[in-house]
Amino acid sequence: MRILLIGGTRFVGLAIAREALSRGHDVTIFHRGTTAPVGLEGATFIIGDRDEDDSVLAEGQWDATVDVCAYRPHQVDRLFDALAARGGQQVYISTVSVYEQNIPAGSDESAELASLAPLEGLDPAACDITGETYGPLKVMCENRVQELYTSPIIIRPTYVVGPDDYTMRFPTWVQRIAAGGVVQAPEPRDNAMQYVDARDQAAFVITLLEQGTVGTFHTPAPAITFEEMLVTIVDTVGPQGTTLDWVTPSDADSLQPLDFPLWAGTEPVGMMAMDSSAAINAGLSFRPLAATVSDTLEWLSNRA
Repeated sequence: MRILLIGGTRFVGLAIAREALSRGHDVTIFHRGTTAPVGLEGATFIIGDRDEDDSVLAEGQWDATVDVCAYRPHQVDRLFDALAARGGQQVYISTVSVYEQNIPAGSDESAELASLAPLEGLDPAACDITGETYGPLKVMCENRVQELYTSPIIIRPTYVVGPDDYTMRFPTWVQRIAAGGVVQAPEPRDNAMQYVDARDQAAFVITLLEQGTVGTFHTPAPAITFEEMLVTIVDTVGPQGTTLDWVTPSDADSLQPLDFPLWAGTEPVGMMAMDSSAAINAGLSFRPLAATVSDTLEWLSNRA
């Protein structure tokens, strides 16, 4: 299968590119050339900018296009205009942030989407991407994907974790706990936490393409608690004597910029406990969290 990735040299896109290559697919990566490709031997690279110069996409034919980096609806439009039918099956990597903040735990892919009200009076092509506009912009992107393409694949992850995570949200906890000692952690420890290893999500995306399965899918593993996540990290990489010091939410706020990545604050968040049964039934599987932790620490240790 000939697969075109729009962005494929970092984290989520990198994992998809590596998975496709490992299965013998012909992979082309369209990127800006600002990130050196690592572990992508055999891929074809074409340099361009989806916002400024996508002329290199005027030639070529692919069976599938995987878009991992469209944050604004005009980017979806430009890609469609550049490729038309030459892009094949469309895969759009979205997010559970497309949902309303107050959706209940256990919601499936039919849950209520976020209102576009925060974008009123703003130019979606130029407005700042903030906590308030990110979700609505992604809703607009999904809407355009659905309007432009016949039977696209839309992927909605929660937190994506694992090696190569340049955001350092999950790796920060692995790094702190691997250093040992007393590690401060924020209450409430029983809040839901949901994640997917980038490599598991990548395997699922390629499986969908190989099987010809289409639809919209949540990709996170079944929800655990914030405490269970941190305890697993302690059990996996924490030196003997490593302990978690649970601090109150108010104390956690006052300890910034110590920073507690992945912490949702005091309110239970339904979108951290989404129903992934549709994806699981379509072939999504998950490695143990301990394996993700170990591999993340190895990646941290090997970084230049």
